[in-house]
Amino acid sequence: MSTLAGKHIVLGLSGGIAAYKSAELCRALVKAGVTVQVVMTEAAEHFMTAVTMQALSGRPVYTSQWDAREGNNMAHINLSREADAIVVAPASADFLSKLLHGGADELLSLMCLARPIDKVPLIVAPAMNREMWQNPATQRNVAQLKADGIHVLDVGQGDQACGETGDGRMLEAEEILEDLQAFFSPQRLAGQKVLVTAGPTYEAIDPVRGITNLSSGKMGFAVARAARMAGADVTLVAGPVSLATPRGVKRVDVRSARDMLQAVLAQVPSRGVFVATAAVADWRPANAADQKIKKDGSGQAPELGFVENPDILATVAQSPSAQNGDLLCVGFAAESHDLLAHATAKRLRKGVPLLVGNIGPATFGQDDNALLLVDAQGARELPHASKQVLATQLIEDIARRLAGTP
Repeated sequence: MSTLAGKHIVLGLSGGIAAYKSAELCRALVKAGVTVQVVMTEAAEHFMTAVTMQALSGRPVYTSQWDAREGNNMAHINLSREADAIVVAPASADFLSKLLHGGADELLSLMCLARPIDKVPLIVAPAMNREMWQNPATQRNVAQLKADGIHVLDVGQGDQACGETGDGRMLEAEEILEDLQAFFSPQRLAGQKVLVTAGPTYEAIDPVRGITNLSSGKMGFAVARAARMAGADVTLVAGPVSLATPRGVKRVDVRSARDMLQAVLAQVPSRGVFVATAAVADWRPANAADQKIKKDGSGQAPELGFVENPDILATVAQSPSAQNGDLLCVGFAAESHDLLAHATAKRLRKGVPLLVGNIGPATFGQDDNALLLVDAQGARELPHASKQVLATQLIEDIARRLAGTP
């Protein structure tokens, strides 16, 4: 379930061409179970109509501080008291400046100023030309707004309506939605640094052929996203997969098992949690050919010798960080049968406190899964669900272990 379900958000629109994205955001919020109250400045009405926003939100739109629909004529008070948060998207350069200086000459800024700051967070999504964004005055304003406790989202980079290219675009609706979900998620891993591996590895036979497996990386990417939602600083080491990087997660792309080991060991000393979801190839060709191996007409396949790949999880589990208790190692076991027996044996063999087992052929490439959590006390099942739901449950389990609670 979305962390936004049941929330009431006031969505404010200031003037800017990015207001068209606010329509997408409003629709996405409603779909996530949010009740949305739209408030627009006069400038915003030049870019988006109140009729459109009313249709998408299902509620009357407020545009004036003198709105007679409020019995006490205090829309700026009433609307802010009902909200779980005020989100201004787009927030123009002028509106950011107004917030900084406590300006209150129209309903939206008046409402932001009048909100109970200890109960109603203010979240703004800047949107402006790249030169306006980079201007020292804007950067000073943003820095002070953050110091004042206002949550300022990042800006996007790319083509702008003016024809220029650079920073300053408002984030896309799905990016803002992701940030809002993270904002309202319990921050159980706040302050933690988490390292996740995901996907398969690819072991080259020659320049055009190799050995790999069917892992899609979806489970590992879901774990990385769940950790980020829980407030962690997350780095994701990914094998060759075709998945978008979860928002707010740092990604390192690798190819082979040895590449992955090198990338992981570079991160381990600064991490507090390591979750090894990657399906690392156990073996690699002993000698990869420099050129494509050709058929010679004999009907005989070339002989391939194999050597064992390094065991990344076991290596990290024996590192000083893990041995002295500074690093919690969590392994994954993708088995084809006898899951409990194999996962239990693998946990002891790898020397990790928690081993997560699943049936590989049943989950590779799928959006759902079922997990078995195996530790020194026994095993616990996480029933069949989406990989994102399971990832969230796993992160909650990890957070409890870090906190020393059952």
